[in-house]
Amino acid sequence: MKSISNKLASSLLVVGAWLGSAAHAVQDLPGGPAVNQLNLHPPVTKIAEEQHFLHWMMLVICTVIFIGVFAVMFYSIWKHRKSRGAQAANFHESVTVEVVWTIVPFIIVILMALPATKVLVAQKDTTNADLTVKVTGYQWKWGYDYISGEGEGLAYISTLDSSHRQMSDSGNVSQAPADYLLKVDNPLVVPVGKKVRVITTANDVIHAFMVPAFGIKQDAIPGFVRDTWFRAEKVGDYYGQCAELCGKEHAYMPIHVKVVSAQDYTQWVDAEKKKAAAKQDDPNKVWTLEALLPRGEKVYAANCAACHQANGKGAGPIKPLDGSALVKDEDHAKQIQIVLKGAANGAMPAWAQLSDTDLAAVVTYTKNAWSNKTGQLVQPAEIVAQRGK
Repeated sequence: MKSISNKLASSLLVVGAWLGSAAHAVQDLPGGPAVNQLNLHPPVTKIAEEQHFLHWMMLVICTVIFIGVFAVMFYSIWKHRKSRGAQAANFHESVTVEVVWTIVPFIIVILMALPATKVLVAQKDTTNADLTVKVTGYQWKWGYDYISGEGEGLAYISTLDSSHRQMSDSGNVSQAPADYLLKVDNPLVVPVGKKVRVITTANDVIHAFMVPAFGIKQDAIPGFVRDTWFRAEKVGDYYGQCAELCGKEHAYMPIHVKVVSAQDYTQWVDAEKKKAAAKQDDPNKVWTLEALLPRGEKVYAANCAACHQANGKGAGPIKPLDGSALVKDEDHAKQIQIVLKGAANGAMPAWAQLSDTDLAAVVTYTKNAWSNKTGQLVQPAEIVAQRGK
């Protein structure tokens, strides 16, 4: 008996420890998903607030109709059952009943359609935007280009934080942070209280730009442009994900929108423009292998390692770069063209949006990493020469 009690106590301790660790690991993320979340995300835009109102209004109306119809039906079945001697009535159609059950549903539909139409029209009104950002979906990251407004000319790629990807690959998520698989290297930064127009498109397959707290979800389709808008009324960090199944890395394509004050946004724009100017390397500059390799390693980790892996071995249909005859080929143009234009019908995306120096650096890195060790050096001028071909 004592042995059974000890085993039971041990089991309870194990279960308690497991529950405690699970509760510690899973946390609410402000601006993102919450533990045991059942309702929509807390809204931070007027459109999202209207969506919440419509959601609950429709739910209440449908619930009232459901209860009313089934209450009458069950009451009629119970009240007029055969065992109580009820006799079926014999009557012809009633014009009054016909009119009532036609007019009443019509009125209900109109009452539901009017506010829904108002919100739908408002969702599509992208005019008079203070800021316009083009959002491009890639397999599997987002590109942000500031088209007009303060910050015009800025452009960058937003990728899942590499440490989160490594955590996912290892399977050890016991210490996963609240923003697990939602943290990115470069969030989309916008000012609070400003109307932001979002133009969506894609480079390869269909993606979807969705931020629940803003009440927006817009498909990003290759060869087409779609648009939506939002005006965040609260400073903070807000999260979303690609909402269209876009390939094997679909789960690793988060969206992080950072809403800041007008002053902080101006400071951010100034800092980013200085950073962008510093990155505008002279494509005619001649680099040494030692100077280019560290930069190439960073570019590879941010853009290539998700598919080709950090060790260059590839996976499944993704071809390995380690030992690749194409990578080791002394004719640099072959690899450069694939990097610039993509290959395999989009399975290998085009990376023409990267700078000439970044492309030269990453190609040089792959030619010298792992077991390749070719000693070959690709200069930015070679990238420039291949862009027009």
